[in-house]
Amino acid sequence: MKAVVVVFPGSNCDTDCFHALRDIVHVPVEYVWHKDRQVPKADLVVLPGGFSYGDYLRTGAIARFSPIMESVIRHAQSGRAVLGICNGFQILLESGLLPGAMLRNKTLEFICKPVWIRTEENLTIFTGQMEPGETLCVPIAHGEGNYYCDDDTLKSLNDHSQIVFRYASEHGQVGDAFNPNGSRDHIAGIVNRKKNVLGMMPHPERSSEDILGSSDGLKIFESILNALS
Repeated sequence: MKAVVVVFPGSNCDTDCFHALRDIVHVPVEYVWHKDRQVPKADLVVLPGGFSYGDYLRTGAIARFSPIMESVIRHAQSGRAVLGICNGFQILLESGLLPGAMLRNKTLEFICKPVWIRTEENLTIFTGQMEPGETLCVPIAHGEGNYYCDDDTLKSLNDHSQIVFRYASEHGQVGDAFNPNGSRDHIAGIVNRKKNVLGMMPHPERSSEDILGSSDGLKIFESILNALS
């Protein structure tokens, strides 16, 4: 397995993702600059968190037109894996690789704290090491993480088992009290219908070692490694 991490102007979690892949799960990985036009041959492309282009216009709206994204889209359409984390998720939405949009958090404030998410689907390359209903403690850090979609899209997401993570309590209870940003149906992460593209707002790379307070996010990287190796 080989991975690449795309770096946009304003990315700030690229080194975290690189570290998690190279030093923790021991995957060959390299950086790709957003102005490059070709993704190197790889099994996994990671779009990291941060503030691409300063989050001007809408989050991810400018990054979606970076030269590298044409190659990322082709990579995804070929069935290979793409993981978008936080700002990366927003870019995936803007590029049309995932359905829906991001709104401002319901509090209209930036939120940075650990949250619990419940695993809804484990029949994906990103969640194969988890059980349905298993909860993970993973931090969030965003101002526009309020996932929104219309009724038809929400029905389609449910019908095709595309909702992978929901915000929940430590024990898996779902409700407004555990939804930090107001996301519709408490959605924290979704996949495309082929299930090879995952977008999630919480940061698994920031919870991949015990020294960080939680190593639960490591299960996502281990799932990818197990599925693609």
